[in-house]
Amino acid sequence: MSKIVVLDFGGQYKELIARRVRSLNVYSEVHPGRISADELKTMNPDGIILTGGPNSVYLPDSQTCDPGIFGLGVPVLGICYGMQLMVHTLGGKVAPGEVSEFGVVDCEFRGTNRKVLMSHGDRVFALPEGFRVLGSTKDCPIAACENVTAKLYAVQFHPEVTHTERGIEIIQDFLFNVCKITPDYYLDDVIDTLCEQIRGQVGGDRVLLGLSGGVDSSVVAALLSKAIPSQTLCVFVDHGLMRLNEGDQIESVFSKRDLEFARVNAETRFLSKLTGVTDPESKRKIIGEEFARVFEDVAKSRGNTEDYFLAQGTIYPDVIESGDSKTGGADVIKSHHNVGGLPKDLKFKGLVEPLRGLFKDEVRALGRKLGLPPELVERQPFPGPGLGIRVIGDITKDKLDVLRKADAIFRESIDGIPFEERPAQYFAVLTDLRAVGVTGDARSYGNVLALRAVYTDDFMTCRYVPLTHELLNGVSQRITNEIRSIGRVVYDITDKPPATLEWE
Repeated sequence: MSKIVVLDFGGQYKELIARRVRSLNVYSEVHPGRISADELKTMNPDGIILTGGPNSVYLPDSQTCDPGIFGLGVPVLGICYGMQLMVHTLGGKVAPGEVSEFGVVDCEFRGTNRKVLMSHGDRVFALPEGFRVLGSTKDCPIAACENVTAKLYAVQFHPEVTHTERGIEIIQDFLFNVCKITPDYYLDDVIDTLCEQIRGQVGGDRVLLGLSGGVDSSVVAALLSKAIPSQTLCVFVDHGLMRLNEGDQIESVFSKRDLEFARVNAETRFLSKLTGVTDPESKRKIIGEEFARVFEDVAKSRGNTEDYFLAQGTIYPDVIESGDSKTGGADVIKSHHNVGGLPKDLKFKGLVEPLRGLFKDEVRALGRKLGLPPELVERQPFPGPGLGIRVIGDITKDKLDVLRKADAIFRESIDGIPFEERPAQYFAVLTDLRAVGVTGDARSYGNVLALRAVYTDDFMTCRYVPLTHELLNGVSQRITNEIRSIGRVVYDITDKPPATLEWE
């Protein structure tokens, strides 16, 4: 296959860049930015993309790259930090800008005006010899550049995110007009490859799958049943942090399928571990460790933990936001329970994570190809820590019950929107704020509930959904009338970036 190598310098969008490449049916891999030019040459890439990053290229401890990469004769595209690194390495000048650019700005690029996502404090002040300017903004005169002879191209903005208008065209142009690639990467091939990898790792051993009932773990279940029939035990841990009636719904679906299914009711166990815990990172890690301990207990009850591999529905966004040291070290946005929360002394033979390199839309496509029903494949995502990260502050059963009811009201209202127009994700958050109000003729002091609904296709970025005031007013009235402890409802209108999709 044709191949694009994405070199990571700590940018949170590294796998999103790789995903955009793969969405164009071109295979991509992510590797550390510190890789040598000689090692990179052995990979025989058709093109190289340098990611963004959190550092300043001119500081002595910042991530750098082998200068020989720019002399391989392989086309290179630098994005954000990648552009600055290219310029700095080749003799140009990068320094702090007079004004930082964070968010969507107007950019003149190749003679056209477009909105682009910027995220930088430093900027390029002078280009290396042989480069010319391709784009500029009000505060960044050199926002894009190229050296056609050396096959080097760079943009200060992020073409990989949906916030950038026609950003995918820039990636297409690089792949097909500069790198001269013929598309040859398809998901049908991925299914066969993943099944071979599972068989190669597991052999004849048993696998215990942590089944949440969500899209990711359900697709893993389908993959395991295809790759290693009769070797998988699916365990659903009902940790007391599920949405209203969700545990029963999951059991009704999966207990009827052709696989071994076990439900563990562990509400008391999880809530006791979370008592008094308010820090979101601590919550995620406690929940992640307790999940693993429950899985170990189930395995022990059926023999020895060491006889099983542990399978999870870990996907790329989980790894990215948890900070993946294997590819160069993105900043930790939030530790996902199945990445940053796993204990180091796991007794299982190993981890089976076949979806670790895929994005949510790829996982859904995989599920459809594996024959999973639409209501499962298109199911709204739900984080592994569940409502534990949607109750801000300390977690109690009473708070969870309040949030369950409010969340159900909101989701019921959104479910009335035609499916093709429905948000990708929508939920309620019980904040740790209280606000004064009036109930009848008396003063009240109730909890503040936040609602969030977003559009996204990659779950690395998102746009808030402009729900109608009529719908929001109806939801607010129902929640405040039916749930006495909630005194105020607010709606979150923040995109990602700068926010994350979840509140914690």
